[in-house]
Amino acid sequence: MVRLDRLINVLGGLGVRLETTPATRARELRSVAVHAPCDPAAGGEDVVLAVGVGAEQAAELLRGTDAVAVLFRASRLDPQALAVARERDVAVLLADPAVSWGQLAGVVYGVVLEGRETEAGRGPTDLFALADALAETVGGPVTVEDHRSGVLAYSSRQHGADPVRAETILGRRVPDEIRRELADRGVFRHLEVSDEPLFVAPVGRGVTSGRVVVAVRAGRELLGSIWVETPTPLDDARPALRDAARTAAAHMLRARASADLERQVESDLVIGLVEGHEDPVAALSRLGLPGPRYRVVAVQAGGADRNAAALLAFERATTGFGWTRPGRSALFANTVYTVVPYEDADRARRWVRALGREMPEDTSLLAGIGGPADPLHLVDSRREADESLALHAEHPDRPVAVVYDEAWHELLLRQMRQAASLRRVPDRGPVADLRRHDRAHGTRHVETLRAWLECQGDLAATASRLEVHPNTVRYRMRRMAEVTALDLDDPESRLAMIIALAVSGPLV
Repeated sequence: MVRLDRLINVLGGLGVRLETTPATRARELRSVAVHAPCDPAAGGEDVVLAVGVGAEQAAELLRGTDAVAVLFRASRLDPQALAVARERDVAVLLADPAVSWGQLAGVVYGVVLEGRETEAGRGPTDLFALADALAETVGGPVTVEDHRSGVLAYSSRQHGADPVRAETILGRRVPDEIRRELADRGVFRHLEVSDEPLFVAPVGRGVTSGRVVVAVRAGRELLGSIWVETPTPLDDARPALRDAARTAAAHMLRARASADLERQVESDLVIGLVEGHEDPVAALSRLGLPGPRYRVVAVQAGGADRNAAALLAFERATTGFGWTRPGRSALFANTVYTVVPYEDADRARRWVRALGREMPEDTSLLAGIGGPADPLHLVDSRREADESLALHAEHPDRPVAVVYDEAWHELLLRQMRQAASLRRVPDRGPVADLRRHDRAHGTRHVETLRAWLECQGDLAATASRLEVHPNTVRYRMRRMAEVTALDLDDPESRLAMIIALAVSGPLV
């Protein structure tokens, strides 16, 4: 069931602001009504679209409605209307007048009435039908793209399609070199400010046909663009292109609302899965993830704005790369958790690398990959992913990601160092005594003991590592025995000293 909080968040993407805050944003929404001044006051609908209601009639509408939320297309309402809304505990939402009622209604109906039926991974089939219809009208292949030049849909008409179109569809986005050339020609600047179709001369090697492009916009927000491959500017088809852009805007808004709901459903399931709150077998089935073994990947994105980078990483992870999406993701705080159906660590690493390629050049990724787990032990894989991510944060120069299977020994020592920093290990004993002696007298006892233990008591190998004579090693070992009780014949004592040296940090 869709809640008010979800509708507020989705409409916020269109610039809609919450003017009065109700006692709770957790109220469920089941129905939508369109209200006009000539209609009776809305009764039992949960969301009311105040079509045609001016600021002066707002208070009257709010007094007569039992709605949870009322959406006005206005810059502001007078204080009296807002006071009525607060008294009746109604959420008042104000949309920019530049956004049409058709676009707002499409999103609201999509969220409230269709949200219960969303399925992860559903594609924009309406946009494909639109691309086919426009291709028949204008006589050329069509692609529909988002504002980042990612392909949302394309027409089945391929006659005469050039290599750039083929590469764009196969890669699901416009190639970087083509994007750079289009930017240099001012195409993207035109799309930002104009709704008029623009003819673009041929771009790319081996391309002889140009393109006509038109912006797809919701109010002032650029949602994407429609591209038609054509040798001519298609002046006669400009009305059809503008109509297609308006239709595409409605489809994109509905798709965005639906995708947002799907992300929320998916995110809730994934968080429950990796925290142990969900039945793992049932949750994996609902997420559509095949088994039998999985890994949890934890990713953090860095940049000028960490929160924005985290949101973008989550969006790219849930959108997928290419035409398939192997994992299911959740955003928790500033970490993206993804459950991937891979036992092989290299496949999980390739997934992280693919995510990195989708991010802007000025952002960086840190990633930890948990060990392979069956459904009942995904909580353990998540914990391992967190530990691996923390290790990657300490050593960001490492490539791609830290994999738990490959770094378990470093992670164990890291845990021990953390315990030592919290004084959970003894601060007395041979290693602590020798360290204090070195600091007080400038000796090198700790360095010598470490080398002797690492060389398993081999005197010649220890001397070679320290670059001293074997007799020097013998002398130092005798002096150490005078400083503290060194029981080097006891295996447990040697192991304890190795651990103490490993977690104690610098030599001096």
